[in-house]
Amino acid sequence: MPKYYPYKIYGYFLYYTEHCIIEAMHVHASDSKLTEPGSAKFFVKADGSTVVQNRGILKDHEITKIQKFIKSHYLEMYQLWTEDSKMGFYNN
Repeated sequence: MPKYYPYKIYGYFLYYTEHCIIEAMHVHASDSKLTEPGSAKFFVKADGSTVVQNRGILKDHEITKIQKFIKSHYLEMYQLWTEDSKMGFYNN
């Protein structure tokens, strides 16, 4: 599964799956197993803000931290996303 970064962000890997590229840009946050059950899913808007579709096992404060991280890094993350998908941002 493609990871946005090779290291964990606030204890979670941020990644997407190859079958997810038919959707608008999003980020899964999961443990080291990189499994969708239990993972959080954040759809990313064109301004870097996110919509939480699934919170998974993440606590509120972890979601907030990851949302802030995505907001600060969404353009570089989007570059990786567009290598595999042309679906663009959420609702765009």
